[in-house]
Amino acid sequence: MASVEQLHRRDGVNLVQLEADITSIRSGSFITSVNLPDYVEHTAGVSRVGALSAEAVVRDYESAAKEIEAMGTELIDAAQKCEALTAQVHDAIAFMRETAAGYREEGRKIFKRIEECALFTEDVRKTCEQVKRRMAEVSVGPSDEELAAQDPELTGIAAQVTMNEIR
Repeated sequence: MASVEQLHRRDGVNLVQLEADITSIRSGSFITSVNLPDYVEHTAGVSRVGALSAEAVVRDYESAAKEIEAMGTELIDAAQKCEALTAQVHDAIAFMRETAAGYREEGRKIFKRIEECALFTEDVRKTCEQVKRRMAEVSVGPSDEELAAQDPELTGIAAQVTMNEIR
């Protein structure tokens, strides 16, 4: 034998009035008057208690399903924001890479200039030493004919400077 749960009356709850309220809200046939979700329909011959209980349960499930769908919509919005943010991050990364490449190119140019200046300075130093040596030999030593025979091969700027330009 099935056990039946007994309802205890509480003070302030009028069950007759409650049933009247429910009936007044649901005019017409009690089974067809309530808009149910499309995926359910009442079975013919079901008792009023069974129909109301089924409706209450399916409404709770439908309400939960709608909230889940709303969360899905929020998740889609969040995903779209993430995609937009990801695109911005990719743009920022591309900008940083371009900036880094520009810095490397500028560093390469400056590196090359410094080395060219160092080579030029070394060439100037050698030329100055050769000119000093030639000047010392001219004032103290042999004649111009002897110097012409002894002159080592000059390079760089020293090769372009003549003794007449020095004097």
